[in-house]
Amino acid sequence: MSISHTFADLSKQISTDTSLLVHKCNDFTITGKGDNAEWQKSSWVSLNKIDSNGKAYESKFKILYSSSGIYVLFSGQDDKITSRFGNDFDSLFKADVFEVFFHPEISEPMYLEYEVSPLNKELVFLIINRGGKLGGWMPWHYEGNKKIIKNVIVNGGEMKNGATIQSWTAEIFFPYTILYPLLNVPPVSGARWHANFCRLDYDSGRMVKWAWSPIKNSFHEFKNYLSLVFE
Repeated sequence: MSISHTFADLSKQISTDTSLLVHKCNDFTITGKGDNAEWQKSSWVSLNKIDSNGKAYESKFKILYSSSGIYVLFSGQDDKITSRFGNDFDSLFKADVFEVFFHPEISEPMYLEYEVSPLNKELVFLIINRGGKLGGWMPWHYEGNKKIIKNVIVNGGEMKNGATIQSWTAEIFFPYTILYPLLNVPPVSGARWHANFCRLDYDSGRMVKWAWSPIKNSFHEFKNYLSLVFE
């Protein structure tokens, strides 16, 4: 079967379920702007607002993969930065964040959780979730080619807690080395991962959630994650 034929079959398959086809790209520099020409290979995917309170900010993401890692781009409308956390690995989930969950081997209850704030701070976990009992570990020797590359751009205001803004974007590169020892990494053409892409916003004074996958209460409902299929 030809490669073009394989891609056509993948597209046909995805049209009949809730999978997202992840296109392959060349590696490029992360700036936070999401304006590299490689992003034209991917279309925006909307996040669904889960909670009834708070504003219905437009929230969306793109995803690509290369021979060395996964690229994710988030964009979200926002009126205000609500984040008092000024350090990486703070409890960023208690403030405004975009989140990524990668579950490469769906037979195992292990996945990567990543959070990035509008202040360009990050939180990284390897999660083990057995029957709703969670355990999380932060990466060891998080440096060099193992380190996630990210950059955030704030539009219409300053990058500080309480600032009035219009939107913010986060551009992220996940080297495959950060996903070890998870199985099914790196992905090959036709590989299927489960994943979720999420947002938390606290402008209303309460947590407001958005997600791609149909979760009900928690982003850790990994059995409800949707599928990524790699081109």
